[in-house]
Amino acid sequence: MRSFYVLAVAAAAIGMVPGIATPSVGDGRSGAETEKMLRIEITVPASRAEVLKVFSTSEGLSTWLAPNSVVELKPGGEWMVHFHDSSAGGTIVSFVPEKEIVIAALAPEQFPTVRAQRTIAKFELEDHGKATLVRLTQTGWKDGDEWDRAYEYLTAGNAELMATLHRRFVNGPIDWSKH
Repeated sequence: MRSFYVLAVAAAAIGMVPGIATPSVGDGRSGAETEKMLRIEITVPASRAEVLKVFSTSEGLSTWLAPNSVVELKPGGEWMVHFHDSSAGGTIVSFVPEKEIVIAALAPEQFPTVRAQRTIAKFELEDHGKATLVRLTQTGWKDGDEWDRAYEYLTAGNAELMATLHRRFVNGPIDWSKH
């Protein structure tokens, strides 16, 4: 478990984004069981309503995550980005207006078992002065080599996701014609 934490610290250091907390492995202990979780927090220089808009609409998601984004804000709806030869995101499990979006997350295609079984990614939004604290907690991790590799990959990937969200509000929407 310690190697996951070391990787998380490295992922956070690479981005060097002000306001991003070190990704961490949660313990969520209950008796002899330990639930592995990935948790990343970042303070975004925008109101909760502004942050919610970039998470909960296709247009908003397209300003920072990928140009071909689809959000159907309802349980069972898509929260997806479509690339040339793959897709990422997941299915919306629940949505609490201005507070959280919970997604049954698709792992990258190189992790087929994890992709098929999915994890749960909860994005929580909290007021933090004139800014918004965004907390990603990803649970549902299982044991096994593929699960461990997916966890390591997504520790770095989700740290970058949160850093990209932060940059969206610092630098403005991404101009996809230049990428």
